[in-house]
Amino acid sequence: MKLVSARIAVALAAVFGTTAAVAANTIVTVNGEAIPQARADALLAEQKAQGQPDSPQLQSAVKEELVRREVMAQEARKAGLDKKANVQAQMELAKQAILIRAYIQDFVANNPVTDEAVRNAYDEIKGRAGDKEYKVRHILVASEDEAKAIITKLQTGEKFEDLAAQSTDPGSKGKGGDLGWSNPGMFVKPFSDAMVKLDKGKFTGVPVKSDFGYHVIRLDDVRDLTAPPFDEVKGQLAQRIQQQQVERHMLELRSKAKVE
Repeated sequence: MKLVSARIAVALAAVFGTTAAVAANTIVTVNGEAIPQARADALLAEQKAQGQPDSPQLQSAVKEELVRREVMAQEARKAGLDKKANVQAQMELAKQAILIRAYIQDFVANNPVTDEAVRNAYDEIKGRAGDKEYKVRHILVASEDEAKAIITKLQTGEKFEDLAAQSTDPGSKGKGGDLGWSNPGMFVKPFSDAMVKLDKGKFTGVPVKSDFGYHVIRLDDVRDLTAPPFDEVKGQLAQRIQQQQVERHMLELRSKAKVE
């Protein structure tokens, strides 16, 4: 009897020990289904990432949300919706998206953007932008002859703003060809080369050819360009470099993949 009692005691201890461990990792049970604490932690992390401060109220709301989700999920399974092919496909896509996000987060953590890379990017952009901004208008047409005809009309006194209605550039034709204030680095090279040679109030005497067509350009004004301080933009630059690293990595993986 003592031997049997000892065995029962050991078995009971194992059962109760396991139950205690499960309970410790469970935030709530819904219709007999245990909801793990890890699920609550993940949902709580999402809310905090969106700016919600951690609080007893938030934790209570997360718990209630998990209960609601579990109730609905149980009903969906009872209805057999989890067996439908389209639902299974969507579930796989959602699972894949989460896995991809985790992979990208891991890649970013293991490939941090260096201060040197951010500084180099800043210097490159600053150098490309130059030290002046130009306020320009343009008229873009498909052929050189059209552009020459427009230049002739300008030379006889017709208004640039009126002729801009002929432009094929939808973004500026309704504004008299106005492109606003820009630095040379924002334009294709043939355009910027012609623009910086103009005097204020003058237009190009010959059509300027680019990949987009033929431009007639007028320079309205010039002003000094002051680059924003490095500390003001380094966060944005670091984020952009990080995105570029991820994109390059994805392209590298895609190029190595065997697709049949």
